[in-house]
Amino acid sequence: MASTTFSGPVTSTNGFVGDTTGDVTGNVTGGVTATAAYVQINAVAATAIADIDDAINTANKVAGTIVLDTTNSRIMVALGGDADSDWAVADGSATVTPS
Repeated sequence: MASTTFSGPVTSTNGFVGDTTGDVTGNVTGGVTATAAYVQINAVAATAIADIDDAINTANKVAGTIVLDTTNSRIMVALGGDADSDWAVADGSATVTPS
């Protein structure tokens, strides 16, 4: 099978085969099959989660973003994509509003 190296946007109307690496920008639709079964999430201090100006709240935050609160050893889930959107503890026990 041939291999091609390229840069720039790529559109496929019939999917991709093999490893796909790098960042994804835009909407992803369809199924994903991976051979490596791991997910890495950002580990941040509680002070960062509560800081409206911290990158965890200003860059790529969307509803459903997951982070590990290393101060309190708990998983936090963003309830919205705005910098001031609440973070909820995964077990529902509390929320944190960045300010």
